[in-house]
Amino acid sequence: MYTLNELAKMIDHSLLHPTMTDAQLKAGCDVAREYQVASVCIKPYAVKLAVEWLTGADVLVGTVIGFPHGNSCIEMKVAETRQACLDGAVEIDMVVNIGKILGHDWDYVKKEIAAVLKTCHQHQAILKVIFENDYLTDDKYKIKLCEICSDAGVEFVKTSTGYGFVKGADGTYNYAGATDHDLKLMRKHAAPGVQVKAAGGVRTLDDLLRVKALGVTRVGATATAAILKEAKRRQGMDGNATSVVVTTPGY
Repeated sequence: MYTLNELAKMIDHSLLHPTMTDAQLKAGCDVAREYQVASVCIKPYAVKLAVEWLTGADVLVGTVIGFPHGNSCIEMKVAETRQACLDGAVEIDMVVNIGKILGHDWDYVKKEIAAVLKTCHQHQAILKVIFENDYLTDDKYKIKLCEICSDAGVEFVKTSTGYGFVKGADGTYNYAGATDHDLKLMRKHAAPGVQVKAAGGVRTLDDLLRVKALGVTRVGATATAAILKEAKRRQGMDGNATSVVVTTPGY
């Protein structure tokens, strides 16, 4: 059994789609407030707005850096981080430089993560490092990143942006997102003090429960309302105002 609050506090409500208007961002923050999720992860320009909209709510404000491709120079990622923190963000999700990883330039990767992490900590914010696993087809890259993040002392390692589309043989684009394989791998190779965030593909309560069983403590989700409405429904099935039924087939 889990409480509804425990499940809600696993969710970073994602408000990052490029087409989202201010009205839609506000509505998303209202959803976050209603369910008292862990945080909203909102487009960088709207951090100040989110802080205002969520005043008095037990919901943190976070944003993304170098999003979604990770190609900004280190100095720009640091500047973005500083501005986001000054605007009120307390959680930073930063995309690493994927080309540098695939080119084995580990010194650069270490320098980048350390610089952004230092800026986060100067402003009492935490750092989640986004790997974009769909682009890292060999597990050795993910393992190495887990080791670097552990040595640096980041707070979270994160699977993906949700926008890391890979072109298939038929010419269409798709992504796998947070696979069980990658979540197990990241939990195994990240230090015990580094948490794992799943992003991309967690759309149902059963998805949330499955990744929780793998050691995930946060998820990035757009289907927040649907997930937590189902949790409320199962809570009612149990007849207990504080617990949620989780004994579904496969658990």
